[in-house]
Amino acid sequence: MRRRFLLLGAGMGAGHAAVSAELARRLRERGDHALVRDVLTLLPPGVGPAVRSSYRATVRYAPWVYEGIYALFMSPAKGPRPSSTPLAVAAERRLMELVELWRPDVVVSTFHLAAELTGRLRAKGTLPVPAAVFLTDLAVHRGWLHPGNDLYVCVTEATAADVRAATGRPAMASGPVVAPAFHTAGTRVPSSHWETDHWETEFARVGFGRAPVLLSTGAWGVGTAIENTARSLAHHGCLPVVLCGRDRVLRRRTTRLPGVLGLGWVADMPQLFASVRVLIDNAAGQTAVQALASGVPVIGYRPIPGHGAEGVRSMAAAGLSVRAGSLPELLRAVDRLARAGTAREEQLARGAAAFTADAAGVIADFFGPRPVQDGDGPG
Repeated sequence: MRRRFLLLGAGMGAGHAAVSAELARRLRERGDHALVRDVLTLLPPGVGPAVRSSYRATVRYAPWVYEGIYALFMSPAKGPRPSSTPLAVAAERRLMELVELWRPDVVVSTFHLAAELTGRLRAKGTLPVPAAVFLTDLAVHRGWLHPGNDLYVCVTEATAADVRAATGRPAMASGPVVAPAFHTAGTRVPSSHWETDHWETEFARVGFGRAPVLLSTGAWGVGTAIENTARSLAHHGCLPVVLCGRDRVLRRRTTRLPGVLGLGWVADMPQLFASVRVLIDNAAGQTAVQALASGVPVIGYRPIPGHGAEGVRSMAAAGLSVRAGSLPELLRAVDRLARAGTAREEQLARGAAAFTADAAGVIADFFGPRPVQDGDGPG
């Protein structure tokens, strides 16, 4: 019997949506049905876009404000303390309408507001089906934690242990969730001659044979002193390749820097990862774990506030990245990890070892097969 999974992500950047899409693909590959919805669309009209735009503006233009909000309401602490209860309450009616219409067997959250929403409804007895959470962050903040949820699946065992201690609920580690193309980024056969030569041609045009180093700023082009970092890397003898996301202004500014390549939205990240030596990351988000799958070492540097800083610390503590606290530390880490050698190979091995299980399989197997109901046929 094919089960039905409802996945609740969020259009906040691109990472949560990517995880939801990949989990849905894996569930369908197993023979189940999967429906993906953005939890922000379950809020009253206009509220979801307002939440997204205000968060984006705060992180980009007033990061100290977001840091204060995070410290006050969301930073890790003992026990659950959900931080967005009014928003979760506002989404309850539309979620229950969707559940009644689509009749899922399991609801899976990949965003903290969705996790709070399903946990509240399960605790009240309103949501009649189990609720699982895939916790995309490497550091647990309180917005994710609600003891009403039936299962948490986490990137690392350390995160899973924190969740168990905070909620008393089952929590398992699966490693990150990334698309299969990232795991074969260094070995995949290009589909065309253009794809084979494209990045090499671009790098040769700007970098004149220098080692390409990728700088990530997320889908929104968020970061601190990005141009200064790129300029310093270029002076150090690297080719900084700046992922500017959808920020056209940042791309124009970085493109003007001598010896720096600024990129807009990149559709084929696996092929790009296959052509670079190191990722410099500021959020420990989906780009960072995609690098691990692609065999690219990760250096955490100048993290964005709140969950970004917590994630970068947790990723380094787990041995999955190297954390640089200053520009000289960054340049030394790049020198060490960009070139072939023991340091690079050991870091790559730790990254590859993070992928311990299939998160979709963990969730599906935990709840077991769907019970056969009266009237169920062989199809």
